[in-house]
Amino acid sequence: MANIYERIYNKLSKIVNLEELKKEMYLKKTSAGMMDLSFDFLLNENKKSYRIAMAHNYVQNGDLMCDPDMEIRISPATKTAEALTYQQDNLGVYQQVYQEVENTTYVNPELKKQLNGFLDKWLTTILKSNYN
Repeated sequence: MANIYERIYNKLSKIVNLEELKKEMYLKKTSAGMMDLSFDFLLNENKKSYRIAMAHNYVQNGDLMCDPDMEIRISPATKTAEALTYQQDNLGVYQQVYQEVENTTYVNPELKKQLNGFLDKWLTTILKSNYN
């Protein structure tokens, strides 16, 4: 049975072609009655992983708002992916799983569990929403 990081990777791979995203740097998916779903290639971390952003967006008073926006680490060799950040503009929320303080990286294990659980459920909802 796949662990949550493998499930996230598998679901993401069904929604967006990750290799195409690396080449194009940005992709958008649409579905009738749903907010557009945007993907941005952010950076190569090293030879083993890279980061993307995935977001639902809408415009409020002329400002682009995310509802939500998540940064995700992709590790193709192990076919895993994990949530790194969560942002919800209308609530003023920004959360990071990993924090760098004076060249030391700290992890918030409870937040890591929560964000990956949310991402797994969000991807399931997206798969059921017929995005093109």
